[in-house]
Amino acid sequence: MNRRILKLAVPSILANITVPLVGMVDIAVSGRLGNVAAIGAIAVGSMLFDLLYWNFGFLRVGTGGLTAQAYGRRDLPGAIKYFVQGEATALLSALFLIAIQWLFVETAFTFIDCSDEVQELARKYFFIRIWDAPATLSLMVFKGWFIGMQNTVFPMIVDMTVNIVNLSASIWLGLHTPLGFAGVALGTVIAQYTGLILASALMLIHYRKLLRHINIRRDVRFKYMKSFYVLNANLFLRSLCFMLIYCGFTSLAAHYGDVQLAVSTIIMKLLMLYSYILDGFAYAGEALTGRYIGAQDKPSLKKAVRLLFIWTAGLAVISTAAYGIGGQWMVSMMTTENTVIEASRPYMIWLVIMPAFSCLAFMWDGIFIGATAARAIRNGMIWACASFYVCYFAFKGIMGIQALYMAYFAHLIARDVYMTLTARRQVFARISQEKTT
Repeated sequence: MNRRILKLAVPSILANITVPLVGMVDIAVSGRLGNVAAIGAIAVGSMLFDLLYWNFGFLRVGTGGLTAQAYGRRDLPGAIKYFVQGEATALLSALFLIAIQWLFVETAFTFIDCSDEVQELARKYFFIRIWDAPATLSLMVFKGWFIGMQNTVFPMIVDMTVNIVNLSASIWLGLHTPLGFAGVALGTVIAQYTGLILASALMLIHYRKLLRHINIRRDVRFKYMKSFYVLNANLFLRSLCFMLIYCGFTSLAAHYGDVQLAVSTIIMKLLMLYSYILDGFAYAGEALTGRYIGAQDKPSLKKAVRLLFIWTAGLAVISTAAYGIGGQWMVSMMTTENTVIEASRPYMIWLVIMPAFSCLAFMWDGIFIGATAARAIRNGMIWACASFYVCYFAFKGIMGIQALYMAYFAHLIARDVYMTLTARRQVFARISQEKTT
């Protein structure tokens, strides 16, 4: 079982490591353009896309969980059906986002409090990057489907290609062409479409025998997509709560000025570095949980969950040590602005304690997704979102911006507690429930 876990987790970890590096390079490029506002603009511009794309995270999550269970049942026609339904939803959603881009930006900046210079640069970033929406949303479906098919190598190949192209293009266009800041956004657009072409090619080559089961006219009818949409409606609410937390973090940090916004952006990128590594095991949990529930194999499910948490605990210990020893050095690698580096020192403690608070939440997330326990995932995130805002507004008068970091960890604790208490009913009992139906 350990070999199976690592076979699924390691490719995802290798791919995920490059994801935050792209964000860090975007910040590093902006930090070398001679303007502190450029760092904040990357944060705000990225937040705007988080507002959009995180709400569509259900495309990967829902497709992955349903496909994994179909794989466990050996229902390959059902697996390809979920891919078709996911892609149809992704493309329609992308067209909708492009259509409302101006309305969205104008509405967003009525709520985001930042300097005029940050806002101007963030708008420029957004109106370039919005054109990668069809590729970005389609890649979510590809990734979920590959993971559900117990294949994390293809997502690794696609993700690493996207991220390498993004890194190269952003550095070259941002620092070595007249585009400057706009080049950072254009590099992302180029990378996303490169990834979509590659993912399509991999599927056509490796899964070509499954393509004969595709019946677009049948699969996209509402009566066949109803269960897909019911599941994803709950996952959409989960994504909305994630968005309210992560985007709220950036928006609230902007109230404390451009320097604190830059600090919070860097700290959050470093915090996310660990979570991207941990997501590799979460993806393994998603794939194996769905597979064993589909196959009605409770002993294997229990063994997989136990071993996944052992791996997660070990990773948390290593990450805590890494942040404790090298956290300040990591900050200095992301900006040359001494004011930002010095202002970050009081927040290093959050880097150190983050792994211990987040390991349960991220691991349970993958397991619950594989079980397609969408209502429980939704309810847990509602509690977590409420915990974030209650904690911040309760303590901001006493702690200032430190209350914002504490609120972020409060939401992790809420997820830990809720999912641990409900796991028996929402995950393990699903096999016995399905046997009686």
